Amino acid sequence: MNGSVKEWIGKAEGDFDVAQLVLRAKLRPNYDAVCFHCQQCVEKLLKAVLLHQDTKPPRVHDLVVLSDLVRTLVPAWVPLEKELRFLTQGAILFRYPTESATREKAEIAVAICTRLREALLKLLHEAGE
Repeated sequence: MNGSVKEWIGKAEGDFDVAQLVLRAKLRPNYDAVCFHCQQCVEKLLKAVLLHQDTKPPRVHDLVVLSDLVRTLVPAWVPLEKELRFLTQGAILFRYPTESATREKAEIAVAICTRLREALLKLLHEAGE
């Protein structure tokens, strides 16, 4: 695994850690930030897989688009599109006034992110062997 892929994984792990910390915050938890960092974690891991497959990731934030690219290179990758769409809205919908994430949505985002993170890290590990 090259250094660039490891950097993307490191950044993704940082987003995952932040999402979990903010969700557990006792004082002023920011559920919008939880959803945003969950989306960012999965986006960066998908881009790490693309890089590991010698494919330059596009500058997009739509997880469905990135996932489709990964699936063309790694047919074993088959996530639920509904989950990808849910996380994608965290990077768009909750970043500005008028829409806010609830604790329930933040918990769902962390659960989805956790599952996808584990699957993507496994995919990277298997591809690295």
